[in-house]
Amino acid sequence: MNGIMETGTTALAPAWPDARRLAPDIDHDAFVRDIYDRYGPLLVRYAARLLDGDWHKGEDILQETAARAWKHAVFLGGRSEHLRPWLFTVARNLVIDHHRARRTRPLELVPVDEWDASSDSTASTINSHVVLQALGELNEQQQTVIRLMYYLECSVSQAAEHLGIPPGTVKSRAFYAVRALRKALEKQGILGV
Repeated sequence: MNGIMETGTTALAPAWPDARRLAPDIDHDAFVRDIYDRYGPLLVRYAARLLDGDWHKGEDILQETAARAWKHAVFLGGRSEHLRPWLFTVARNLVIDHHRARRTRPLELVPVDEWDASSDSTASTINSHVVLQALGELNEQQQTVIRLMYYLECSVSQAAEHLGIPPGTVKSRAFYAVRALRKALEKQGILGV
């Protein structure tokens, strides 16, 4: 056949849903209510698990999934055997989109009127200078682990991966680094003994 129809043959139907399987007279609202009743808790739990336990965002994913199902109710209403996999696929794709968006968007900015005015004060600047001086008295390993864990807020596993050492070693170095920093600050008279 190769896309050319011969005389007397019937054309093959396209792979579109069969019109008999569509539900053009479906009640969209009842369809969405049924989705919430039958699949709502499952979809929220599934999305929350993919979102590291964020139930509120999981509920948002459920709402967006239901909205998309409402738009496609004519096609999905008559195909109940395909509804559950379709819903879970849409939810998973929405979670993936959420993760991608979080990686590309900057963190939410704090409005200027909510800034703490004391954070820009002279005392804060002096304290920062004193801490930096005390950090300068530590060895390179101690400085690195403090910068990773306290300034860059890396987890123990992230710091271990960055340094190429076991997590237990990172914890040990962090403990001794903080202790050495405390001694350096006591020596400068900042911390009491």
